[in-house]
Amino acid sequence: MKPVLDQKIRILVGKTIALGPGKADLLEAIGNTQSISAAAKQMRMSYRRAWMLVDAMNNSFSVPLVATTKGGKSGGGALVTECGKKVLSRYRIIQKKAEKAISKDIAEISKLIQR
Repeated sequence: MKPVLDQKIRILVGKTIALGPGKADLLEAIGNTQSISAAAKQMRMSYRRAWMLVDAMNNSFSVPLVATTKGGKSGGGALVTECGKKVLSRYRIIQKKAEKAISKDIAEISKLIQR
């Protein structure tokens, strides 16, 4: 059985996780759906949980990563801001660099895994 790399890079602001794998995935889903509710459904999480994650992200950065409009007759929505897009892009780059940096070590450990 081949081992699976499960790295979790988190950016902390104090004790708050400003950005991590789940929040990055949520940010990406909001960008695709333009809705916190739809993104939450897509990720199989409650709207309340998604909103709390968005709130934590927005409060951790100097500029909100997600901008929202209230619902009503025309419905609400959410957009990933330019700052949010930049942060998400950089985070994905960090993930790829980290994976590349440790890939040889993971390969060496893989050789020692019981099969």
